[in-house]
Formats: sequence, C-alpha cells, structure tokens
Amino acid sequence: MLVHVVRQGETLWLLASRYNVSVDNIMKVNELPNPNQLLIGQAILIPTPGTTHTVQVGENLWSIAQSYGVSVNSIIMANRIANPNLLLPGTTLYIPPITHTVQPGETLWRIANRYQTTAQAIMNANNIQNPNIIVAGTQLLIPWKKPTIAVNAYTYQKDAAAAQTVNELGHLLTYLSPFAYIIKEDGTLQPFTDELMLEAARANNVTPMLSITNLSLTDVGTNLAHEVLSNPEVVERLITNILNVMDEKGYKGLNVDFEYVLPEDRENYNQFLQLVVDRLHPKGYFVSTAVAPKTSGAQEGLLYTAHDYEAHGRIVDFVMLMTYEWGWRGGPPQAISPINEMQKVVEYALSVMPADKIFLGFQIYARDWKIPRQVGDEAETFSAQEAIRRATQYNVPIQYDIATQSPFFRYVDEQGQAHEVWFEDARSAQAKFNLVKQYNLGGINYWVLGYPFPQNWALLEDNFEIQKRV
Repeated sequence: MLVHVVRQGETLWLLASRYNVSVDNIMKVNELPNPNQLLIGQAILIPTPGTTHTVQVGENLWSIAQSYGVSVNSIIMANRIANPNLLLPGTTLYIPPITHTVQPGETLWRIANRYQTTAQAIMNANNIQNPNIIVAGTQLLIPWKKPTIAVNAYTYQKDAAAAQTVNELGHLLTYLSPFAYIIKEDGTLQPFTDELMLEAARANNVTPMLSITNLSLTDVGTNLAHEVLSNPEVVERLITNILNVMDEKGYKGLNVDFEYVLPEDRENYNQFLQLVVDRLHPKGYFVSTAVAPKTSGAQEGLLYTAHDYEAHGRIVDFVMLMTYEWGWRGGPPQAISPINEMQKVVEYALSVMPADKIFLGFQIYARDWKIPRQVGDEAETFSAQEAIRRATQYNVPIQYDIATQSPFFRYVDEQGQAHEVWFEDARSAQAKFNLVKQYNLGGINYWVLGYPFPQNWALLEDNFEIQKRV
C-alpha cells in the first residue's frame, strides 16, 4: 500500500495508469465519492504491492532490508539510490514486494515456512482460493512478516450502531471498550445498553473490555473519584460490582479511566488498581488503565499528578496513553494528535514501563474551528471523510504540517466566516504506525469508533498483524 499526495493537474486516471492499478480499486480503498474530485495536497492510498518506510535515526539500508526480508539491492534499485551509505533520516523509501516463483513439488505451507509467514497470508495476497492447487512457475507475492500488535477501540455509539461498526471492523480489533460504566459514590455502576455490541464482539472474535470512568457529560468527576478512592468500604463494593457486571455480561477484562483525580489521591488510586488486579487476575480477567499524556514524572496538575506511570506499568496488564486532544474542541485550532508531542509521551512512558504494555492513543476524527476564535467558541467534530468533503465543497487545497505530521486546511463559508480544519489522513496515520513500530509498542488504542476513516483501517491491516485473544 502506497500513499500518494495529489499534485496540481493530476487525475485519478493518471494515478491509476502510473501505478498500474484500476480507478475502481483506488476509489474503493479510499471510499472516494467522485473520481473527478481530487484536491491538491490530498493523500490518496494506492492499493499496489509494496510499501513505504521512513528512515529513522541510526538506520541503514542493511537494517531496513532485514526488517522487511528483502535485499539491499532491491531497495537501491527501486529508489535509484546513488550512494547507499548516504541515507538521511526522514527519507521515505519504497520497499518493493517479495516475489517467489513456485518450483515443482512445492506446497504453499513450505513456501510460507521459508519466508516466515503463513499460508493464509500468501493466499490473501494472491487471491488464492484453493491452497492445494498452486502451479509450478507461478509468481507469488510474499507478504512481509508484519509486527503483531493488539488494537483496542472505545465506542460511545448507540448499541445497534456500535454493533454494525464492530461487524465491519471486527477483524482489525483485539478489544472493544464500550464507553463507559460510570461509577457512583456508593460503589455501584451506572449501566447502559450494550448487549448488541457485545454480541457482535463475540461473533467477530473481539474481546470485550469493561470500561469504567468517573466522567459524565456534565462533570469531570474529581469529587466523585475522591469519595470512592478514599473510602475502603466503597472501593470493595465497587470491585464486587465490577466483577458482577463482568460475570453477567461476558466482559473479559477491565479498563479503568479515572481522570481529573486529585493529586492527594494518587496513592489511593494506585492502591485501588492493586486491589482490582488482586481480585480480577485469579478469575482470569485482565486489567488496563487510561492515562493522561505526561512527558515526565514531575509533570503536575489535576489531569496529570495522580496518573503514576511507573505504578500503572508495574500493576496492570497494559496502559492506554491518551495521546490526543491537544486540539480540543474548546481550545484554539491545532493538530489533535501531533506526532512530535505524542513521541515525547511515548519516550517518557518507555522510561518507566515495558514497551509491550504501552498502547498508543490515536483519535480518528476531525475538528473545524471558526477563526479568529472567540472566547467560548467550540469546534465542530466530524469524520476525516467529512473533512475531505468539506475541503472539496469549498475547493481549497489541503496543507500538511511537517512538525505535527497532520493535515489541515482553511476555508470561508457562505456567511463569510473563516474556518480552520485539522484532521487525519493516510500520511498522518502512517506516521503514527511508524511510531508504534519504531518503539515496538504493544498496541494502538482508538478514540473513538463511529467516525468513518477508511484509509486508517486499510493501512492498519497493511502494517500489522492484529492479535486475537479469544
């Protein structure tokens, strides 16, 4: 899968001819509504063999070739590299596909074993229907050995809508976290209708994870968290109620998302997590947490102090980094998930917890701010697909901020109001996947399902094998 950024004068037919793929296939993978409407600066996925790799500091052609299982010479030839010893960080390389010519007597399983992949992966890459029939002399595309990660997705869609989304994307999810059961001061949980989405999760081999929070639509839950965490009797009652819901509904794990916790409740929160693990692990349940995006242990504030990265990494099974919402709806226009800020959070997390316990947070929606922004204004939130539709409507080019690895554009509406939109596209999604691979992180955590973003899901499948627990 390749990413192409549209230049002036380029058409979908020109791109299809250049990359030797059909217009229909390009439209399908990008879910383009109109083949005649491409924007300058728009990132388009090209469904063709091969992939791209962004050179990191310390990498050389040999290490890159090894990681993809291809020869150094094939990369040199494909990229017309004049000096193999001069490879600058940030350079994007095209990695050509591996091909294998079937020899007489070879089986698909033998070929898969040779390339350390699976017969099913080769079948998928070559549209093979019957694995027992492969003809000598046939050229097979061999998929690279992709890193395996876990993928969680939160959803606050209504039950039936969430179920439909899970049925569409379930093959790319390890976990589903319906958001959320709200804790109460007496240790009970405020439930919601989740039967259909849980049924869809089980049908698609997705592990349901019970998400509990102190947040509500009208309150950040600071006092609520204090009332619960500071009272041992209420804590015991809450854990009992968590177990009751999990046993009754079929949840296999727990995600604790307590935010805006008082700094003085930091140790109470840590002790609560230890108690939860001690009660849930013997029953075969796992425990995870969601933490604010900290860049050091000394970072203080209502959002940060009580989130003890070292303790969470030691106590629970894995940790969701909430690496999003820099561009929040009540603030000024900016990238929502800027890669430069995300990297700082990841590097701090890695200093106090194992990489395989870290899930990188990734939001998959767009925001539209009125500019200049007035005090009290809130941005409109919608999908990446709607962002492209809006840019097309107003016929404005898409720009790309290199520092944050995020696309944006500006337009003026019919009333003369100026707007600035930040969103995600194939380039920004790939940048986040590169971060996961660079640091060997355990997974990705999506906030939140319900915003169509077909490029993301196509690239996710192209970059990773998705772990399944059940």
